[in-house]
Amino acid sequence: MKMKKFVMCAAIAATLVSCGGGGGRPNFGDNEYPVTTVGTSQADMQTTYPATIKGVQDVEIRPKVQGFITQINVKEGQTVGAGQVLFVIDNETATQQVRQAQAAVNTAQQQCNTAKLTYENTQKLHQNRVIGDYELQTSQNSYEVAQAQLAQAQAQLATAKEQLSYCYVKSPAAGVVGTLPFKKGTLVNSSNTLTTVSNNSSMEVYFSVTEKAAMQLQAAGLQSLPSVKLQLADGSIYNHEGTVTKMSGVIDQTTGSVQLIALFQNPERVLKSGGAGTIIIPRQTTNAIIIPQSCVSEVQDKKFIYLVGSDNKVKYSEIKVDPQNDGMNFIVTEGLKPGDKYVTNGITKLSDGMEIKPITPERYEQKIKEQAKAMTAGDIVGAMKK
Repeated sequence: MKMKKFVMCAAIAATLVSCGGGGGRPNFGDNEYPVTTVGTSQADMQTTYPATIKGVQDVEIRPKVQGFITQINVKEGQTVGAGQVLFVIDNETATQQVRQAQAAVNTAQQQCNTAKLTYENTQKLHQNRVIGDYELQTSQNSYEVAQAQLAQAQAQLATAKEQLSYCYVKSPAAGVVGTLPFKKGTLVNSSNTLTTVSNNSSMEVYFSVTEKAAMQLQAAGLQSLPSVKLQLADGSIYNHEGTVTKMSGVIDQTTGSVQLIALFQNPERVLKSGGAGTIIIPRQTTNAIIIPQSCVSEVQDKKFIYLVGSDNKVKYSEIKVDPQNDGMNFIVTEGLKPGDKYVTNGITKLSDGMEIKPITPERYEQKIKEQAKAMTAGDIVGAMKK
């Protein structure tokens, strides 16, 4: 028995709520409609922009020499330091070239040493007038040639060592290793990207605003923007706020937008380079006119409400609202001013110029409760069939 009463009460409540919402109203029979006066209040609003997440430093790792990969020293997602060896390219040929160059340096060094001793001995003989100027100059020239040959051999050794170092592909910066598309034994060259190392200690989030908004920001300065939030792909809000630090100096001719960059710290490494999200810029509006969405009707992307005049006649009036809303209320930007009166419920039963009897929203809710108590079982069944 108690369960039947509970179900009955629930049906009554559902019926009255559906009738008393934005679309309809209870049938009071006395042409009474709830009317409220426009006031102003402070509104916390936000603007959202689609965004792309990137590391502060995303470095593509490419080999400088052609060869087969002989070692892969890292795994995907691994944190690496600057200068750490990531890959080794086949280095047998380069190693042999270093050995040959080193041998050439050794030979040139010995020849230079011999030429030096000869020249020093020639100087002594020349001082003692045993030999003439010609022999002294010839010895000096031989020594200088030996020195030049040694320098040339040393340069060739440095080049060979540099070529050998290219076989050891190192990370130019600290960060996290991306994908590894090539396996051990693959022939690669400078056109192949072996992986990407992303510095994700902090992340840059890219988003775009209209040219008009960019001009306003440029006039006010980026420092005028409050801290921004980042909504991740799963709908959650990232637990660190960011700061807008950069603005592009070029307008995208395709979209007419300007790119901005917000910097977010990433100590927990939650943000990943290449991810997507939504930038949320909070803004506070004073003297805002806020009305419930239930009292607004929409026709072809236009929004209308019923204003109540001094003669208690309603006027079907267009308003404009801020595109950002909380799903329950609108912030009116045009069409309403403080002191105006508008109908809050039962708007589908109104027509332009219709005369009503205004009551307060509180009285309206009270009459709903009174009508619910007075309804018979037949009334409930009839209401539910509507």
